[in-house]
Amino acid sequence: MAMASGVGHVALDVEEQAASTAARDEEELLWAAIERLPSAKRRNHAIVLPDPDGDGEGQGSAAEVVDVRRLDRPGLERVLRRALATAELDNANLLRGIKARFDAVGLEVPRVEVRFRNLRVSTEVNVGSRALPTLPNYVRDVTERILIACRLLHPNKHKLTILDDVSGIVRPGRMTLLLGPPASGKSTLLLALAGKLDPKLKKSGGITYNGIALDEFCVQRTSAYISQTDNHLGELTVRETLDFAAKCQGASENWGECLKELVNLEQKRGMRPSPEIDAFMKAASVGGDKHNLVTDYVLRVLGLDICADTLVGSDMERGVSGGQRKRVTTGEMIVGPRKTLLMDEISTGLDSSTTFQIVKCLRNFVHEMEATVLMSLLQPAPETFELFDDLILLSEGKIVYQGQIDHVVEYFKSLGFSLPPRKGIADFLQEVTSKKDQAQYWSDLSKPYSFIPVSAMAAAFTDSQYGRNLEFHPHNSDGHTNSPEALARSKFAISKYSLIRACFARELILISRHRFLYTFRTCQVAFVGLITSTLFLRTRLHPIDEQNGELYLSCLFFGLVHIMFNGFSELSITIFRLPVFYKQRDNCFHPAWAFSLPNWILRIPYSIIEATVWSCVVYYTVGFAPTVDRFFRFMLLLFSIHQMALGLFRMMGAIARDMTIANTFGSAAMMAIFLLGGFIIPKEAIKPWWEWAYWVSPLMYGQRAISVNEFSDSRWSKVSSYMNNTIGTNVLLAHDLGTQNYWYWIGVGVLLAYALLFNVLFTLALAYLNPFKRHRH
Repeated sequence: MAMASGVGHVALDVEEQAASTAARDEEELLWAAIERLPSAKRRNHAIVLPDPDGDGEGQGSAAEVVDVRRLDRPGLERVLRRALATAELDNANLLRGIKARFDAVGLEVPRVEVRFRNLRVSTEVNVGSRALPTLPNYVRDVTERILIACRLLHPNKHKLTILDDVSGIVRPGRMTLLLGPPASGKSTLLLALAGKLDPKLKKSGGITYNGIALDEFCVQRTSAYISQTDNHLGELTVRETLDFAAKCQGASENWGECLKELVNLEQKRGMRPSPEIDAFMKAASVGGDKHNLVTDYVLRVLGLDICADTLVGSDMERGVSGGQRKRVTTGEMIVGPRKTLLMDEISTGLDSSTTFQIVKCLRNFVHEMEATVLMSLLQPAPETFELFDDLILLSEGKIVYQGQIDHVVEYFKSLGFSLPPRKGIADFLQEVTSKKDQAQYWSDLSKPYSFIPVSAMAAAFTDSQYGRNLEFHPHNSDGHTNSPEALARSKFAISKYSLIRACFARELILISRHRFLYTFRTCQVAFVGLITSTLFLRTRLHPIDEQNGELYLSCLFFGLVHIMFNGFSELSITIFRLPVFYKQRDNCFHPAWAFSLPNWILRIPYSIIEATVWSCVVYYTVGFAPTVDRFFRFMLLLFSIHQMALGLFRMMGAIARDMTIANTFGSAAMMAIFLLGGFIIPKEAIKPWWEWAYWVSPLMYGQRAISVNEFSDSRWSKVSSYMNNTIGTNVLLAHDLGTQNYWYWIGVGVLLAYALLFNVLFTLALAYLNPFKRHRH
């Protein structure tokens, strides 16, 4: 029996060796096939090994050479599973393999060291009852701003210091935790380092990336500030949100640049990388319209793959959970090539297990790819706290400690404070500077306890060995010699064509998700058109006198007003989308024109449909001029005024930036447009000082054009007994409307010019106006 068992083991070993040899031979043949390809094609072909989760049959059951540009979603998932080589949400194996590939050819990954020195941020605020948001205070604030701008009043406000002469370093390759109680200045520090500090705040001191000042490169593209707030388009799915972010940030292009240099060096040295890592990097360098491996990777790492095709949702639409939405906010920034991440309390709304997993994946990214991360957390769990390498402890705008996490307890013990048993280090650090909680941690029995203020703690740290080590730490001298990817020089990551293509694709998705709204609006036009047709039925109207002409004119005016108001929904849609636009604009995803142009162009078919529906339902039913050319001119005019209205309401939304303000001032503007449109109040009844508004009103030009189109027809040419004019001329003169035919083309031209003007102003408002916001310190 023993001999039989030994023979069995030998046979099994022989079979395993034979299988291993066959696999190596097969891999050699596949590599030989790739190496025979031209250099350009070699970067697009990779060896894809059998799917680890497959059943051994069918697609993915054998190794093969594939063109990564033609991989579908299952193929990309197969590549990703092989690269991660684990069922857990852990990217350590993948990143370790990528780093090993860089090291093998002697390429260094780009690194960024962030330094801030003597940074001070302050502002002027009202105090006491003067700071309350009441109507008298608002009026007083507006009046004071006007007087101060005219240099007639000197500001008399209290100076609030948010950051008080802080200095520090955020090093690459080390996870840095920013800790501190609420209102300690954490968000302000992160915003300052990201170059996104509010211009109204006064800032002094220096901030450098690799020794280079912020105004010498594009800091918004070099670093990513991940906000506390979750602003997303609720109509997009999680995958679509991250796909758009990856395209705008040039994620695939960045992988392509890295891969190009890697493949050339490996080819010169006759080296072959790991097939799994090679397939992942080559697939990641392909930016597809429908499938993107970088997006799938981030979804997997953040645990969002289970809800990838679920709508993000909003206050008005059901979507993913709050914790998942918070992870989408993080994924939107890390899906790109930025390696300097400034993260502001990303754990809000997440359970401790999810927070631990995300921070662990980020730590792998930092350690293997030499990334730079400064993360603010409010109350990290002990296991999450231990994942960090360095700590910056901030309190009352001052740095109380900065250095390795392993030394923080020892440092505070030297000040006389000890960590109690069963107390988390993070909780201890946030309470030890508090006047209310500090006494319970006092452990120096050689002297009585007395409260140590934050200023004294900050001074003690500066004078300590830890502070001196920080002060004299040598600067990174590789700032100008590091790889070009370290600091971004251009404002946008991809070409203008690629930007506009990505924005057009997203806008098409949003329009399809809003199809109920547009369908309802179109049905509303048809329904109101039917009602209008019954009110102004042609059997009751006859072009025989001025009284009937007034009824025709009323129907024309009502049609203009209804088509114009049909575009009112653009106001709310624009305002609801502004927070997402501002976030993406400030992170250099795309310029304002790339956002506004698809909004304009893709609404043209909508305007054509609205104009066609109203014209077909109303025109011949009411009995307007029966000639075909006048029917199409009627339709063209409705299209023009609808385009003008869409541009007008978009512009109002971008300028107002708030629904309350838009409804208040927008209603006043619309009332002026209607009253001075030439129908409700004739021109001769308008006061001289308001005549300019009459000539500015777009509705006036539309009213003149549509009236001339109707009343210059031959059926209105019967001579009236009044003033010896034709009936059509009398109707036009009664409302001070032009009687010449050229007024039609003037009206169409002016309306289209207004549409262009409003969309240009919409773009300028997007580019230069900032959102209304309250400062968080």
